[in-house]
Amino acid sequence: MTDENGRMEYFDNTLGIGFGAVVTIRSHRIPLIRGFLMYLTSVIQTIILDHNPIHMQIETDEETWEQNVIYLVLCNGPREGGGFLIAPDAKIDDGIIHYAMITDVSRAMMFRIVPEVMRGTHGRFRQVRMGTCKKFALTANRPLYIHADGEIFTGPGTDLRKVSFEVLPNALKVVRGESTNK
Repeated sequence: MTDENGRMEYFDNTLGIGFGAVVTIRSHRIPLIRGFLMYLTSVIQTIILDHNPIHMQIETDEETWEQNVIYLVLCNGPREGGGFLIAPDAKIDDGIIHYAMITDVSRAMMFRIVPEVMRGTHGRFRQVRMGTCKKFALTANRPLYIHADGEIFTGPGTDLRKVSFEVLPNALKVVRGESTNK
């Protein structure tokens, strides 16, 4: 990921913009619970308190469009947030970015879609757009909140509105050892 100021960040699983980043920010403020329940609580709070679509101009290596977006996730892996199955077909080693976005929907529809995201069946809704690409860029009409693998990249007090992404195949070298336990 490279922002409009030239700042770069690498992520290996998922990157969330808008709703997902607000959920991450909220989850860091929940002291007593962890894991999936922490994220689910944050999702419910965010639907109620921060339901605010972002108008985006989006360009991939395949197409260009404009969209009001509540939730955008770029995925290298299939899951985030303790188990939400955002991109069921994503594989970390295929050299492809999968994306999922929920367009401008009501709060009630967000509550309807969330259980589908848990199961990975959200793509069946017309308000959900899913796809793949190798490059993805966007410009927003207001500051973006972004998390990369659950770490806050931008949040309150920032004014980032333009960012681009590209997959870097084989950029991470992983050593796998054999287990000696039998």
